[in-house]
Amino acid sequence: MPASQEHITSATPMGANIVLGGATFRVFAPSARAIYINGIFDGVDFFRKDADDSLLLVKKNNYWTGFVPNVKDGDQYLFFVVGNGFKDFKRDPYARELSTPGNFPGSLPFPNCNCVVRDPHRYHWHDQGFRPPAFNDLVIYQLHIGTFFGAQRARGRAKFLDVLDKIDHLVRLGINAVEPLPLDEVEFGPSQGYNSADYFSPDPDYGVDSTDAALDEYLVKVNRLLAGRGKPGLAKADLIGSMAQLKVMIDVLHVYGIAVLFDVVYNHAGPFNGDGHGLYFFDLLANPNEAGNNNNHSLYFTDQSVAGGLVFAYFNQDVRQFLINNALYWVGEFHVDGFRYDLASEIENHGGSRFCQDLTGTVRFVQPSAPQIAEYWNNDRKRAVIAPPDGLGFDLAWHDLLREKLRGIIGDASAGGSGPLDVQGLAGVLAFRPTQFPNFFKAVQYLESHDAVHVGSKLRVPALADPSDHRSFFCTSRTRVATGILLTAPSVPMLFMGEEFLEDKQWTDSPDGSTDNLIFFDGLDPHAGDKRMQDFYRFTQELVHLRLRHPALRGETINAYHANNANRVLAYHRWLEEFGRDVVIVVSLNEFTFDQPNYRLGFPQGGRWLEVFNSDVYEDFGRRQPHGNGGDIFADGQPMDGFSTSAGIVIPANSILVFAKDAGG
Repeated sequence: MPASQEHITSATPMGANIVLGGATFRVFAPSARAIYINGIFDGVDFFRKDADDSLLLVKKNNYWTGFVPNVKDGDQYLFFVVGNGFKDFKRDPYARELSTPGNFPGSLPFPNCNCVVRDPHRYHWHDQGFRPPAFNDLVIYQLHIGTFFGAQRARGRAKFLDVLDKIDHLVRLGINAVEPLPLDEVEFGPSQGYNSADYFSPDPDYGVDSTDAALDEYLVKVNRLLAGRGKPGLAKADLIGSMAQLKVMIDVLHVYGIAVLFDVVYNHAGPFNGDGHGLYFFDLLANPNEAGNNNNHSLYFTDQSVAGGLVFAYFNQDVRQFLINNALYWVGEFHVDGFRYDLASEIENHGGSRFCQDLTGTVRFVQPSAPQIAEYWNNDRKRAVIAPPDGLGFDLAWHDLLREKLRGIIGDASAGGSGPLDVQGLAGVLAFRPTQFPNFFKAVQYLESHDAVHVGSKLRVPALADPSDHRSFFCTSRTRVATGILLTAPSVPMLFMGEEFLEDKQWTDSPDGSTDNLIFFDGLDPHAGDKRMQDFYRFTQELVHLRLRHPALRGETINAYHANNANRVLAYHRWLEEFGRDVVIVVSLNEFTFDQPNYRLGFPQGGRWLEVFNSDVYEDFGRRQPHGNGGDIFADGQPMDGFSTSAGIVIPANSILVFAKDAGG
């Protein structure tokens, strides 16, 4: 029997949506011959496939719609699709949540699970008034939910709510945005998250089952954190389901001043091996069992491959809208603050330029403050961050110019000795606006990322800085130099989990029960930890706060005015065009301290300069007398380096110093 068309209008949202007296259902399927809605509604079992007494959705303009009375939050459903030579159950492409045996007794595991009806207004947010930082104020922290922290991270399945165990760590560090790797449902897990399957459903593996006794402990933790900011607490019912728990994670991060940027994968999905109920097979254009039909019969995808999955059919307006709707869904229902778009260059390479422009334009119209970051590796890098029609319209893009140069110099320095290093080349990279970007803050620069330091890829910086001893002075001091340059360079810096406290191990998303490649937070234990890691965390923490305290470090100006390859010394000047607030950064990768005689450098102004940061302080913090300048220097010498005055300064071995005309703030 046909489902009612009550409450159905041209504005009816996609998927399942709670309305007065029940729920509406809407799905796009132009090739389907019939679609039936099956489910368990208000305790009544309507899983009857295409039986005469099941509910048949009504087709209009390739969209199938229907209203089912008495549907409630938490009810389960599937579409039963009758197509060209096939008929089978299909998951809703817009399903907000998927059933798990732990939340729905009798439910089958993915991919044979059901969809869950969820009321998007069920959760009451606490983040009113939160605003993400301006683009040039961003300090991003990339993490993987499954292995970041938590009891199950050795299985790659830590939880959304486990992130909150480290919220004090992140707040003290001073970062103002986290960027989790993709966290929607994937075809197989554990994984990095780039094998997406169900785009609107948070991965149930990152949720805590309602029958798990640990959920009570999570509730206590969440309410303690909310109370710490004067916010009302939650009830256990507010934490039921992965959708709710992801919202709680975002909400609490916002309450503590941290923005959340989602990593989304719109260049491909899958692979869909063994998942006949998912997106690839939802509305086939032809019978997949007929000879000659391989990968070209899917509504949503082409037969082209990227990263082991299939490329979306960007030529199809409804497919493009599906992906744009996904971004708007995260912004609207989850209060997400921005996006990192995986392999946007591959979207363009497969005919998706117009899609990128429509996507960025729509998100910007809805949420102008949302930073939209592209991973874009095509030759004309600036195209990613130029407005349409000449560009794709992203706000920022990942860049590897500083990463590759800086890692190369650190690797060269690890060979030891006193030979020259290419600091002149590094100066050129620092002063060169990345690939002719319109400004420096269109670039996100980093030394480590999920790709760069995954098992089998590049070494983490401490292992690069001293391959023979990851706790030596040479390791820690060179790593401080690399981190210091990243955080004082003009661009948006990004840290990868563990980078802030000298993590030296490559990471894996699939630890298989081993702790060998997990982030070693135990090193920060003040009683039984690793003092080298604790000192490095203090260094990174205070350097991040220095960056946020001095506007010149977040500005557009830089003059890399001194670069001496033989001495391995580099100096660069940062300032604000209208207000001054001058800062000078001095870097040395020399293995000896310049103190007798002092090293003479030009300074842009005469008089007193405060030594506001000295990385040598953090070598065995509190137990040795650091080399340095006692808190200030006076520039009153002869002209030098293009400036009207100069000063002789002490430069510790393998160090970064920051001098400023004021204390910041």
